[in-house]
Amino acid sequence: MTTTTTHLLGTRRFLPLFCTQLLNAFNDNLYKTAMVLFVVYQVYNNEETEGTFSAVASGLFILPFFLLSALAGQLADMRDKARIIRMVKACEIGLMLLGATGLVLAWRGIGTHSLAIPLLLLALFLTGVQSTFLGPIKYAILPQHLKRDEVLAGTGLVEAGTYIAILAGTILGGFLPIEIAAIGIIGTSLVGYMVSRQIPAAPPLGEVEKLDWHILRASVALVRNTMHNREIYYAILAISFFWTIGAVLFIQFPPLAKNVLMASKEVASLFLVVFSVGVAIGSVSINALLKGQVSARYAPQSVIAMGFFVIAFYVVCLFWEADQPTQLLGIMEFLGWPMASVLLLCLLGIAIAGGMFVVPLYAFLTTRARPDQAARVIAANNIVNSGAMVGGSVLAMGLSMAGVEITEQLLMTAGMCLVSAWLGRRLLVAEREAADALAATTG
Repeated sequence: MTTTTTHLLGTRRFLPLFCTQLLNAFNDNLYKTAMVLFVVYQVYNNEETEGTFSAVASGLFILPFFLLSALAGQLADMRDKARIIRMVKACEIGLMLLGATGLVLAWRGIGTHSLAIPLLLLALFLTGVQSTFLGPIKYAILPQHLKRDEVLAGTGLVEAGTYIAILAGTILGGFLPIEIAAIGIIGTSLVGYMVSRQIPAAPPLGEVEKLDWHILRASVALVRNTMHNREIYYAILAISFFWTIGAVLFIQFPPLAKNVLMASKEVASLFLVVFSVGVAIGSVSINALLKGQVSARYAPQSVIAMGFFVIAFYVVCLFWEADQPTQLLGIMEFLGWPMASVLLLCLLGIAIAGGMFVVPLYAFLTTRARPDQAARVIAANNIVNSGAMVGGSVLAMGLSMAGVEITEQLLMTAGMCLVSAWLGRRLLVAEREAADALAATTG
């Protein structure tokens, strides 16, 4: 840990923001993991129904990004960012009370289908609303509070803290009894709000414009105004298609783990942990390869490698089905089953390759945008991303309802990686053209 990093963790202009983001990521993942795994493992006993529920849950969480990102981006650039964070964190207490009520009702078997599950899905939708408004601020507030030579260290700390929080929330969501998870999400939301009150003010940097409350018009204008830069344009398209693949994979995952791999919810939680670790490894690896340079030169190869690992995962699942366990496996039983290590390595490979593909693309958004418009560029990306992910959720839900087996849907995911590779190649061409144009201007 560098001197700059150590110094930042002791300052009020960074530590409260860092802790608020960490607690937010932890609570989101604790709730989502506990809710989805409980419903899939304890409520439903049908692969088609489980796949449909997983798709509906993913779609509801993503939908606010599509509807409200334009407003969130405007607010983040034109209002005090710290005040917005405090307001959103205060609302989180209420939505987590709602989610906790749904968890307890489902645990007690009270109105499971008529009341508990609708409450759980409503709270998940509101969690998506919360993340929509916090997302642009996370990227745009650091340059205001940190010195120029501190921004990279601060960004690295926030990303590292987020990964740790995701891992912790995912692990506890899979292992904690559901009633304890309900208490945990309420307590975490209260602590998160108290910490957020310590974040220093972050007023707008540019000219304060009038907010456009017309959701559709503002969204169209925001995306149109952002897409004139070809590097940002192709980065957003590539990120969006990547997360379409991610949405389909995450929808397939819980029912596949339960019905094909015969894995308990603790093992399913382990899978999510492996995936998060893999993305983190991929992020570090690509940064080392690029040596700090923002470039898409490894993007096509990375996503093709991801498709290869998806196919390998599919093949392992076929072998697994040929010698399928007769009951759900705990962690030790799973690790002792033939092919378990190969399965985990395939999953790790998918995540590492995915992290290597997508992380540099986000850097294009923050380095090619003007500082006073950074939040709106991120918001435009969120709009396109969420639209693509909702499309992926609808596609996965349709395939499940049509009776296409979860295992066979993996092949479609692998095929989609080829489209992502083509988009990554287009971004690389745009990057080189921009570099040539800059060289011609300065030379």
